Amino acid sequence: MLTQKQIKKLENLTLATYAVKSSDSLGRVYSEKEHAYRSNYQRDRDRVVHSAAFRRLEYKTQVFVNHEGDYYRTRLTHTIEVAQIARTIAAALRLNIDLTEAIALAHDLGHTAFGHSGEEALNELMTKSGGFNHNAHGLRVVEYLEERYPDFPGLNLTWEVREGIVKHSTTFDIALKIKGYSHKELPNLETQVVDIADEIAYDNHDLDDGLTSGLIKESDLENLAMWNRIKVSIPDKYSKLSPEKRKYLIIRSLINLQVTDLITETEKNIIKHKLKSYKDAKKIDKKIVTFSQDMLKLRRPLREFLMERLYQHYRVVRMSIKAKRFIQELFKVYIDNPRQLPAEIQKRISKDGVRRAVCDYIAGMTDRYALDEYKKLFNPYEKV
Repeated sequence: MLTQKQIKKLENLTLATYAVKSSDSLGRVYSEKEHAYRSNYQRDRDRVVHSAAFRRLEYKTQVFVNHEGDYYRTRLTHTIEVAQIARTIAAALRLNIDLTEAIALAHDLGHTAFGHSGEEALNELMTKSGGFNHNAHGLRVVEYLEERYPDFPGLNLTWEVREGIVKHSTTFDIALKIKGYSHKELPNLETQVVDIADEIAYDNHDLDDGLTSGLIKESDLENLAMWNRIKVSIPDKYSKLSPEKRKYLIIRSLINLQVTDLITETEKNIIKHKLKSYKDAKKIDKKIVTFSQDMLKLRRPLREFLMERLYQHYRVVRMSIKAKRFIQELFKVYIDNPRQLPAEIQKRISKDGVRRAVCDYIAGMTDRYALDEYKKLFNPYEKV
C-alpha cells in the first residue's frame, strides 16, 4: 500500500529540488490529521472536485452562453483542459503534479455566470462596497462560502493552493494583494505553470469554439504566422482530411508547439537562475515559467486576432451586454427587498452586509440559474 508517508519519500526522490513538496506545506488554517494514503495536495484536489462551486462551473460561460449550444466549452471543461495541460508541463519540469492540479482545478472557482461580463457587472455594482474580483471571490469560496465540513467553514485548503488562487495572473486575471500572501514575492513554479496553462487553453480552445460557431472562418487565419506554420507542416497523407478533422489536428498541434516551447524555455531559465529550492523561484523579480521570445512574437498576433474578431464580435458583445443587464437587474431587485433571497442567504446579511450577501448569491449562480431567477422575478406568468 502506498501511504501518505511513502508519497512524501517518493516526492523527495523524484521531484526537482525547486518543486514544492507536500512536506514543505505551510499547512491549513484549521489543523487536521493528515490522511493515511493521500498527500495534502491530493486531498486539496479532491476537495475542490467535490465542491459545489466546482460542479457549478459546468453551466458557467467560457465565451458562449450555455444555451448557445452544448458543444461549446464551459468554465468546467476549460478548467479540466487547463489541469491537463498544467499536469503535462509540471511532469516534464519535475514539479509537484498534485499541487499543480489542485491549483488548476481551483483557479476559476470564483467566476460568475456569463463569464467576464458577469464579473464586470458585479464589480461595477460593488464599487462602493469592496468591489468584485473572481480571484478574491475564489478565495472566499474555499475559505468561507462552501459548507461541507462540520469542523470548519470552507474547504480548509493548504496555504499553497490558496496562494495559487490569490496570485493567479494572466491577461484577464490580476494577482491580488491580500494580507498573508506577500505581493512582493512571485508565486511558486507550480502556480506559474497554471497561469501559462490557462492562457494556452483559452487561446487555443476559444479559437476552436470560434471556428465551430462560424464567427471565425479558417480563411480569416491565413495571415497568422502561427496558424500557417502548423498548417503547412501537416503531412501529405492528411491532405484529404475533412475540415473538422483538420481543425482539430491544427489546434492540437498549436497547443503542442506552445507547451514544448514553454518547457524548453523554462528549463533554460531554471538553469540560468540556478534554482535550488522553491523559495529561490519566489525571490526572483520575474517569472521563471515563460515562453521564448520567438514564441511570444508568434502568439501576439493570434491573441490580438481573438480579441478583435471573436471577443469583440457583435454577437459576443450582444451576449455580454445582455448578460450584464440580467446581473444588474437581479442585483437591484434583491437589494430593494432582501426578503426575496433564499433563507440561507438572508442569514448572512447580519454578518456580511446586504450588498456582499447579494453579491455572493449572484456570483454563485450558473448561467441557467440566473436566467431562471430573472424569469421568476420579471415574467408575470412565471411561477416563483
